[in-house]
Amino acid sequence: MPRLVEMISDELGRTIIDKTGFAGTFNFQLDFAPDEGIANGLGPAPLANPSGPSIFAALQEQLGLRLESAKGPVRVLVIDRVERPSEN
Repeated sequence: MPRLVEMISDELGRTIIDKTGFAGTFNFQLDFAPDEGIANGLGPAPLANPSGPSIFAALQEQLGLRLESAKGPVRVLVIDRVERPSEN
């Protein structure tokens, strides 16, 4: 599941938290149409028909998984400032 969560997160440009409880390795194919409005170009391009289902519909119809939008704590890295190193 970690690789699927990473792929979906890259595709949507949002943090995805796996609450399925599934462990182990799975072999499956997920066909969906990339959404130009949300795709950030970082994930691999899906091998799909451009007129196929959205990633949300594909997850539910093909894998029985559902994405829910929620608010919660998320780890972030904040950089207050950057300085060049001094010469020794």
